[in-house]
Amino acid sequence: LGLEACFFVLIRTSEHEAEWQRKFLKALRERPEVLEAHRLAGDIDYILKVRVKNARAYDTFYQALISEVRIYNVTALLSMEEIKSTTVLPL
Repeated sequence: LGLEACFFVLIRTSEHEAEWQRKFLKALRERPEVLEAHRLAGDIDYILKVRVKNARAYDTFYQALISEVRIYNVTALLSMEEIKSTTVLPL
């Protein structure tokens, strides 16, 4: 498919109002690049799994996201190798 770059995006926000969260979640749901999104406990508020063609495509995604919602801090981590990926649950 040509979507060779997988980024884990750590998001910290200083906004916690319902309106900000509504806009943020809407922006995530409208982006097909976002494969997973989780709200976290701790220092990081959200983590996203984003699949794109390359670093330039990630930057396009990033610029679009920050143009829609105010974000305090974003850290993008590029996955160098997928070691294990499964949907099988340990039953």
